[in-house]
Amino acid sequence: MSDYSVTFTRSARKELESLPATLVDRIFPKIEALVGNPRPSGCKKLKGSFDLWRIRVGEYRVIYSILEKQIRIEIIAVRHRRKAYE
Repeated sequence: MSDYSVTFTRSARKELESLPATLVDRIFPKIEALVGNPRPSGCKKLKGSFDLWRIRVGEYRVIYSILEKQIRIEIIAVRHRRKAYE
């Protein structure tokens, strides 16, 4: 199985850029790890959505979609858990 590529929606990129650098340093390796394993242990499929998944990084959630045909992961949102599911 080949590695997935990772893309960010414009809004997810802005959310990530607005976070403190120390937090980004914790979140980014988790996103990079999705390249080899898009469904790591602890990830959850979001209910009521077609194909959205989430991983937890402390108080933050990375919400993403797995596009199997394009072998691509699209990061939809990087938000604090209180705002992650709005």
